[in-house]
Amino acid sequence: MKLLPDLSRAKLLVVGDVMLDRYWFGEVSRISPEAPVPVVKIERIEERPGGASNVARNATALGAHVTLLSVVGDDEAGARLRELVEAEQVVACLHKDPSIPTTVKLRVIGRQQQLLRIDFETQPSHDVLADKLADFELLLADCDVLVLSDYAKGGLTHIGKMIELARAGGKTILVDPKGDDYSRYHGATVVTPNRAEMREVVGRWENEQDLTERAQALRRALGARALLLTRSEEGMSLYQDSGVLHEAAKAREVFDVSGAGDTVIAALAAMLGSGATLAQAMHVANSAAGIVVGKLGTAVVHSEELRAALAQD
Repeated sequence: MKLLPDLSRAKLLVVGDVMLDRYWFGEVSRISPEAPVPVVKIERIEERPGGASNVARNATALGAHVTLLSVVGDDEAGARLRELVEAEQVVACLHKDPSIPTTVKLRVIGRQQQLLRIDFETQPSHDVLADKLADFELLLADCDVLVLSDYAKGGLTHIGKMIELARAGGKTILVDPKGDDYSRYHGATVVTPNRAEMREVVGRWENEQDLTERAQALRRALGARALLLTRSEEGMSLYQDSGVLHEAAKAREVFDVSGAGDTVIAALAAMLGSGATLAQAMHVANSAAGIVVGKLGTAVVHSEELRAALAQD
């Protein structure tokens, strides 16, 4: 296989919880006289798609064709999120729910360090989610890979039905999980927990063999073809019927790990949608993760960066 296949062949449908990531950058020069907290003089504001919308923009940055299906509020943040994802060539199918605000994560950054994060979020109503399921069936027909990005905000209430429909259509199904009950992901092709998420489900493992046994048991219980465990500085491990495959972490400077899981599943989906094997897809996803953790906040990896990193490897 070439270092990177033609990822424009991949047609992805990304469904899940979206959010608007806002960053307020400023200078810290004194402590407040009102309380022992730093005073931040804001000098610059940035806004980026977060959650499932970050998965979508990462996949389009690599060249894949991506449709995003989710729920936002009928508000300024929802409108802004739509603008941002459409500007990055994502086809946005964002249902409006006037009863909720769009999920916003506001981070205050001073001296290149995050000082504070403020979250604005409410669960979407059942009616809007039901409408989303009807759209899902229409959009599913035109994709090869389904990515379900679960941030436990309520956007995947009907995930069981979505997986059932995707399986019936012969689609590859990737799930970025959340919570301690993975039974709702039964039937997915690949599940991609990180270490903390894995521990929440299978408990603490004593050694590598113990981890392998727990991971394989979970994979079999879910009826999944593979389980990809992302392990930060320990790299990644891919569990399949044929055994375990490990990828060492790329030795790059870690600046910010937020959104790294989004980059991993986006790269994995784009590769699989282009005809790559799971082993090839994991290798590329691992390289993409090594790049994105060197960037601040929810960021993307472009195909040119990835090709350069793979050439170095």
